[in-house]
Amino acid sequence: MKPINLSFAACGFLGIYHLGAASALCKHGGKLLKDVKAFAGASAGSLVASVLLTAPQKIEECNKFTYDFAEEIRRQSFGALTPGYDFMARLRSGVESILPANAHELAHGRLHVSITNSRTGRNCLASSFPSREDLVQVLLASSFLPIYAGLKPVEYKGQKWVDGSFTNSLPILPVGRTVTISPFSGRLDVSPQDKGRLHFYLSVTNQEVLTSKTTGVFLPIVTASSLVFLEETSPGPWSLPVDKALLWSSVRAATRRVVRPYAGPHKFLILVLSKALLWSSVNNSIFAKEAIDGNQ
Repeated sequence: MKPINLSFAACGFLGIYHLGAASALCKHGGKLLKDVKAFAGASAGSLVASVLLTAPQKIEECNKFTYDFAEEIRRQSFGALTPGYDFMARLRSGVESILPANAHELAHGRLHVSITNSRTGRNCLASSFPSREDLVQVLLASSFLPIYAGLKPVEYKGQKWVDGSFTNSLPILPVGRTVTISPFSGRLDVSPQDKGRLHFYLSVTNQEVLTSKTTGVFLPIVTASSLVFLEETSPGPWSLPVDKALLWSSVRAATRRVVRPYAGPHKFLILVLSKALLWSSVNNSIFAKEAIDGNQ
């Protein structure tokens, strides 16, 4: 029998969905959890994976922290970007309070955290944690969204790292069967089933998300920002109130004018800035608020 792994996708404050999934696994999937060999995740997904592995009894506490954290940010004049507000310090306090003293020992070799090297733009799946501080630093690095979370990347092993979702938002481990979990509808094992689907998928750094009317409207912008790759998977009626040929033309034009002229680190800079804007929008949207309230 192949080993079973659990992987939690990057998703910002929609990580509240992951906490719901983790809670359900603890209550109804005890047998499955006993067979899980490894846990993986990116950004918020890595935080939930670490809790499920090292402190499953604290999922409710983690749930409360997430809710309070989101509300605290919304009370700020400019959200997490408010001068004087330290997003990373607040996140660290939550991680420190929830993870047990021997978390690094429990996570060593079993937890795989996606992080991105800020200099090379390359991905790394960190799974070796000699100390608890090493584990905390890796988790913070995987959740560090430049500009939104601060200006200085997280240092780990002499290098600087940023959000793992930039390069691998849904880690698939090479050995065994990886069960994928995401709050976005798509080609995933555990995810919501959204209505109003189109026949397109957005491939966002290893995570394939099924488009809806909302995501479809922003396809040209997202593509131009080099965040996604558009793939048509099957023929069918076009449900957006726009001309399909015109949309494709917009995508090609945006890609030609914005992405192609840039090379190397410039593309990565566009990616960082675009994700910062999108993350901020999601965090302050009514959809994130409803997701959090619905889990209480």
